[in-house]
Amino acid sequence: MSAITRLAAGALALAGLAALTACSAGEPGAAAPAKAPGKVSVAASDTACDVGVTEIAAGTSTFAITNGGSKVTEFYVYAPGDRVMAEVENIVPGLTRELIAELPAGTYETACKPGMVGKGIRNALTVTGEHQPLTADAALAEATASYKRYIKSQSDTLLTKTQEFVDAVKAGDVEKAKEIFPVSRTYWERIEPVAEIFGDLDPAIDAREADLADGEEWTGFHKIEKDLWITKDISADGPVADKLIADVTTIVEKSNAAELTPLNLANGAKELLDEVATGKITGEEDVWSHTDLWDFAANLAGSKAAVQSLRPVLEERDPELVKTLDEKFAAAETELGTHQAGDGWRLHNELSKDELKRLSDVINALAEPISKIAPLVAQ
Repeated sequence: MSAITRLAAGALALAGLAALTACSAGEPGAAAPAKAPGKVSVAASDTACDVGVTEIAAGTSTFAITNGGSKVTEFYVYAPGDRVMAEVENIVPGLTRELIAELPAGTYETACKPGMVGKGIRNALTVTGEHQPLTADAALAEATASYKRYIKSQSDTLLTKTQEFVDAVKAGDVEKAKEIFPVSRTYWERIEPVAEIFGDLDPAIDAREADLADGEEWTGFHKIEKDLWITKDISADGPVADKLIADVTTIVEKSNAAELTPLNLANGAKELLDEVATGKITGEEDVWSHTDLWDFAANLAGSKAAVQSLRPVLEERDPELVKTLDEKFAAAETELGTHQAGDGWRLHNELSKDELKRLSDVINALAEPISKIAPLVAQ
């Protein structure tokens, strides 16, 4: 989506969150090595990504990213091969957001992405020493295993439904492809926090036209979506469809083999709600088909699955938070349920501003308690 729309949507999604203050051991841009895990300040702008340290100890660290620029930005920690270890999107100008990551010893890169496009402004980060992984806790290990079982079930169905979509496109069956499009994407949206780990595969599958950097090839679901609903000609989309099923097959294989951490669950639950607030509420996710509520429902379901996997841990560490999460999830599901139509959902362009506002309000109300999960998991 455009930077301007991401700015407005990101501000809406985060309206209920208190701004956090970045901690820095010196002037912004200073890069004094630090050995102890803890909070790492990141001063982001339209042209810089000044990370407060170049070296940290293995274990959990909190990155506090302050956006001093004029564009919405995002922050990543990459392992070799651009494997995403942790990420936070939609950091609007003037805001600080925190990201908790568990990093074993190794070499990494951090990246800020002004405008949320391209490879980003990168810096080297070295992680040294040994640490006891969070999964040494038996309850957290079981939570992670439970979530992996969920990812397996959803990714397997994603592969089946994407193949059906691809078959319809290659057969030139426009109506069948339109029918399957939102269904196949349901399973993609449920597993997106895991799918996004694997470098360029996510944009190859799910990039919108407005997300593309200059000269970047456009492939994936949304390229075909535009041809189905706007150009009304999919006769040349066979190669795009073939690439889509090949990329989805690779994502499914990688997702099922991925070693996840409990923080993947905690951060992923929040990321999925951010996806709702910045794409589905605004109508920019499925801008031509207007099937955004299918994605909305899938993101909500995926977020709830991650939280449910962590539920035994959360009940032990903060039972009042669990009660709040249950209430807020129920409220969001109830509000969304008013827009159900048959086996699917109303189109985004059929909803009034008041209806969209109510959906936005319940997501913002849910995002606030979900933001408390990662610190609990990391403690």
